Amino acid sequence: MAKYQLFMLTLAIIVSLPLNAPAVEPSEILQNPQLEVRARNLSQNIRCLVCQNQSIDDSNASLAKDLRKIVREQLISGASDNDIYDFLIARYGDFVLLRPPVKATTYILWYGPLFIFFAGLLLSVLFLIRRKRIMPEEPLSLEEKEELSILISREKEG
Repeated sequence: MAKYQLFMLTLAIIVSLPLNAPAVEPSEILQNPQLEVRARNLSQNIRCLVCQNQSIDDSNASLAKDLRKIVREQLISGASDNDIYDFLIARYGDFVLLRPPVKATTYILWYGPLFIFFAGLLLSVLFLIRRKRIMPEEPLSLEEKEELSILISREKEG
């Protein structure tokens, strides 16, 4: 039994390890190492609009490749990091950033999960309170105990 548990633990650890490898192809890499570092940093903060839970640095989607190309072209032309972010936000909206700014249009992204959590917590508490009211708290009477033991013995026999 211990070997099985050790095997399952090892398997769980292996499965939970991050297996993401950067999707940047060798042909995309810039000759200037400083610009390439900036491009990689920018790419890690920009959302792949196809995958939605990956950065364009990790995604193999064709749109992610196009966005990586746009980032590198803008870096070569001398654009600052903020200029590139502004360009992408103007084109795709705040959702293109993996960490969108906190403002009125992105409140749902930032505070929606908290609202859902607290709503679920409130519903759970209300459910438990209601369940406690429905469940009798007094112990079974002698007649109820006898009836229960008869039902249990019938179940065991049949």
